[in-house]
Amino acid sequence: MSVYTTTQIMEILPHRQPFLMIDTIEELEPGLRAVGRKCVTFGEPYFAGHFPGNPVMPGVLIIEAMAQTGAVALLGQPQWKGKTAYFAGIDKARFKKMVRPGDVLMIETKILWVKGPMGKGEATATVDGKLAARAELTFAIGE
Repeated sequence: MSVYTTTQIMEILPHRQPFLMIDTIEELEPGLRAVGRKCVTFGEPYFAGHFPGNPVMPGVLIIEAMAQTGAVALLGQPQWKGKTAYFAGIDKARFKKMVRPGDVLMIETKILWVKGPMGKGEATATVDGKLAARAELTFAIGE
């Protein structure tokens, strides 16, 4: 059973369709880590152009799913309620496997540190237990 449904995620994050990149949160340690799930379907709007006849989820959207998963771990805490997490940097991003319609993307984001409104996390995305992508994400929390 999920920790958070899509509706509950939307109570924490400002993102909405088509830019909400996670469907559920499966595991949560508030302020420390979260595991999100994204069921990738043919109906995703980006597949119309990326790439016709050879649909592949854009790497930048996998990174966004990682960031949104981490944001749920942080922004669900009382001190950050109503805030937004913004990218301040993306480091060591690597893409190891193409993500296609029908795949279930499992995203784990761990919060490495938070100092004031700034912080850093490390994230991985897997499909069927195989690494699809990884990155370090620096963020700033603001209005």
